[in-house]
Amino acid sequence: MLVYTDKLSGDELLSDSFPYKEIENGILWEVEGKWVTLGAVDVDIGANPSAEGGEEEEGVDDQSVKVVDIVDTFRLQEQPAFDKKQFIGYMKKYIKLLTAKLEGEELEVFKKNIEGATKFLLGKLKDLQFFVGESMHDDCTVVFAYYKDGATNPTFLYFGHGLKEVKC
Repeated sequence: MLVYTDKLSGDELLSDSFPYKEIENGILWEVEGKWVTLGAVDVDIGANPSAEGGEEEEGVDDQSVKVVDIVDTFRLQEQPAFDKKQFIGYMKKYIKLLTAKLEGEELEVFKKNIEGATKFLLGKLKDLQFFVGESMHDDCTVVFAYYKDGATNPTFLYFGHGLKEVKC
């Protein structure tokens, strides 16, 4: 299994259990999330409690909760939304921090294409949710989520160059 960690904070952000598609010349990875239900599940086994001398069950205290699989699996922490000024400030800082961690061709591809990816995200800014890894480190990769037109499940966007592949 492959796990992808944040090159800046070390937090686990993704794994190969969630296939991704590269967009914006490979700068962004697009991953489909799903709403899932965790917790108690009511299973109907076909028994009739009243016919078997039991009483009708009163409401079950169902401890189930709906979560987004990626958020739950990697313990992502939602952050307040960025306005345009905050987003541009974050991107300038992120680019500076990440370029220090990149080398060679990877660095050149990142420098060449990050502006286009930034514009892509800026165009969706009002629709984005913002998440960071479990440590909530100040200098980290932000994971973005949004709902495509009419979608009931969120789509997540990761900076591919900000992830380090770790074999488990």
